[in-house]
Formats: sequence, structure tokens, C-alpha cells
Amino acid sequence: MSIFGTRKFYKNVLLVALPIMAQNGITNFVNLLDNIMIGQVGTEQMSGVSIVNQFMFVVILCLFGAVSGGGILGAQYYGQRNMEGVRNVLRIKLVIAITLMIIAGVTLCLCDEQLISIFLTDASDVGDPVATLAYGKEYLMIMIVSLPPLAIEMSYSSTLRESGVTSVPMFASLLAVLVNLALNYVLIFGKLGAPVLGVAGAAIATVVSRYIQAAFVVIYAHTHTRKNPYFTGLWRGFKIPVDMVIKVVVLSTPLMANEAFWAAGMAAINSCYAQRGLAVVAATNIQSTLYNIFNIMFIAMGDSLAIIVGQKLGAGEVEEAKDSSKKIIAMSVFFATVGGILMIAMSFTFPSFYNTEGKVKEIASTIIRICACFMPIHGFLHAVYFAIRSGGRTIITFLFDSVYTWLIVFPVAYILSYHTGIDITLLYFCCQAVDLIKATVGFLIYRSGIWARNITV
Repeated sequence: MSIFGTRKFYKNVLLVALPIMAQNGITNFVNLLDNIMIGQVGTEQMSGVSIVNQFMFVVILCLFGAVSGGGILGAQYYGQRNMEGVRNVLRIKLVIAITLMIIAGVTLCLCDEQLISIFLTDASDVGDPVATLAYGKEYLMIMIVSLPPLAIEMSYSSTLRESGVTSVPMFASLLAVLVNLALNYVLIFGKLGAPVLGVAGAAIATVVSRYIQAAFVVIYAHTHTRKNPYFTGLWRGFKIPVDMVIKVVVLSTPLMANEAFWAAGMAAINSCYAQRGLAVVAATNIQSTLYNIFNIMFIAMGDSLAIIVGQKLGAGEVEEAKDSSKKIIAMSVFFATVGGILMIAMSFTFPSFYNTEGKVKEIASTIIRICACFMPIHGFLHAVYFAIRSGGRTIITFLFDSVYTWLIVFPVAYILSYHTGIDITLLYFCCQAVDLIKATVGFLIYRSGIWARNITV
């Protein structure tokens, strides 16, 4: 089987992928503008928001894992045209997602100061850790209000994507980011007669935009039931077969645990970087913001692979699923390589957009280039992860992703940051280079073909 597809194959993949790329691109571009706006206010404000967003990232990935477990089953049910199965999976997603957001909100409220303080050190020669803590707490308390609509929107949008409707989540995201961008400009800087709210203004803008995004998706879903029949009677009775609940929980638990532990692992690795001072916290924030702009292409390839391959597996077309996955993985690596080249080109000028110290900009430029060199590896790993997951091998993905992060990558970061005095750029390079081992393991798992199976029967 060749890694190259026909024109028709690429057209079908891009029909799924382009709306996802557009949605992620719009969202990440506006996040970039948000980040730059906060960066104009000061290093402490930018660092406080960056630290809190790492915890929000953990929460969002937990939610993603929770709905993804059901999504594996939902995509295969849709491939069979079993609308009752899709409907029941969505009900289970909603229950799990809302419960998870309640737990996350309470935890963040009770442990705000302790969590933010993990990233702060008195050894910093740039910025004020006390001020950073205060800004972080202010931002977090408002952001918690955005969790309920996030749970509902992700449950609905994931189900739409599993059935091939990727444009509606894209339009909802476009509307949300436009609202977010406008409110950020008004509330952060106090334009059009509004008070100058700084980080609080950025948080309020995000909360409002997420409620609007959720409303858009829910209203569409329940006004287009002829096209999407699985939304018909969704809330009526709300009866869910026990055997399906068990199946979704079995699939979701490893994925949710994986996303939670992986995101927590990345936060822990970033906290190791932060031992080199607030300059590094600010620099990694700048690097990750640019990375999120140029990773949208291979991120969309992973989502597309999950949808296309999942539907083929559900329809019993196992060999066709394997063939499609190989071609999409090749596309993912290609797009990641293009993204890496563009990142290197931007690394020389992008940090200058921020109103921060020269040391921060210098570190940011260097780690952007290091990250860009490893982008093809990231593209390969992302696509392979979704290939393995599409067949319901969630235990393998848990070991492959989060367990690897905690047992291999984090110890390297911890030892080098706490027990050596090496420069942050060399420390960052070493942690990135460890992914070469993971890529080798991922290739062997993928080539074995054990992931390709129909789990609806």
C-alpha cells in the first residue's frame, strides 16, 4: 500500500480536514492576538495568564478525552447508520462532560494559589512572582465560569464531527473568536468607554465567547434534526442502555486519564523549565503561542484520521481503514514539516511583538527554532496516536502517550533542571529529542496493525 493517495482521496480528506483547520486556525490566531494584547500590559500579567492557561489546558484535554472515548464508538455507529446508537453515545458524553467540569471547577477554586505557585520561583531575575500570582488568581476565578458551556459545546461538536459535519463547529468557533477578540480589545485596554480591566477583561471576553459558541451549536443541532436525526429526542426520557454506558466508560476512562496525565505531565515539564525564572515562563508562552498557529494542519489530520478511519472500521472495511490511515499519516508529516519551516522563518521577528524584556525575546526565539526542528516528529506522533485510538485501543494510547511522558520525558526535565545548571535552551532541546524514542515505539505499534478493529460488534 502506497503512502500516496488519489486526487479523490485527498479531496475527501480535505473536505473533512479544512473546516477543522479553519476552526483551529481562527481560534489559535485570535489566541495569538489575545496573547500579544496581554503581552502589551506587562510580563507579570502575561506570565500569570500563561500559568493559568496551562491548568485550563489540562481541564480541556480531560474533557476532550472524556468525549473522545464515546466518539470512537459514535463514529463507528454512524458508519453503520445506527442513529439510536449515536444518540445514546451523545447522552453519555453530556453526563460525563458536565460531571467532569463540576469537579474541575471546584478543584481550581480550592487550590488556585497552590497550583499557580508551582511555576513561581524567588530566583527569578525578570518580573515579580507576587504580582504574577495575584494576576493569575484573578484570571482563574473568572475563567472557571466558562467551564459549563465548554462541556456542552464539546459534546455536541464532537458528535457533529463524527458524522462528518465539521463546518458547523467551525462557524461557531469563528463567531466566538470574533466576539472574544472584540471584547478583549475593549475590556483589556478600556476602549469605547469601558474600564481598563487587564487580565480580568481577557477572562470575561473568553467566558462570554464560550457561551455564545455553545448556544450556536446547540441551536443548530435542534433546528436541523432532519439532516442530523440523532439529535431528535435527545433530551426526551434520557434513557441510556447500561451495556453502552459500560462500553463508553471502558473506552473513555483510559483516554480521559491519558489526556489528564499527559497535560499534567506537560505542565510539570513546564514547571521544570520555570525553575530558570519568570523569563523562561514568558518565553515558553511566546513559543507555544506561535507553535499553536503552525500545528493546526497536522492537528486537523489527526482529527480527520479518527473520523475517516473510524467510520471505515465501523463499516467492517478494515484493510481500507489501514490504507487510508497510512496516507493520512504521510499528509500529517508533510504539513508538520511545512509548519516547522514557517516557524523558523517567524522565530526571528515574532518575539518582538511582545512588550517584554530582551532576555525573554532571546530565549523565545531560540526555543521556537528548536521546537520547529521537531515538528515532523510531532506530526507523525499525533497521527499515529489517532490511528491507534480509532480502533478502540485506548489502553495502548494511555501507555504510549501519558505514561511515556511521566516515565521518560518528565524525569529527564526534572533531573536536568533541578540537578544541573545547563542553559534553558539545551534543557529544552534534550526534552524534545526524547520524542525520537516515542516515534520509534509508535511506528512499531502502528505497523503491527493490532489497532485496526471494529468495536461495535
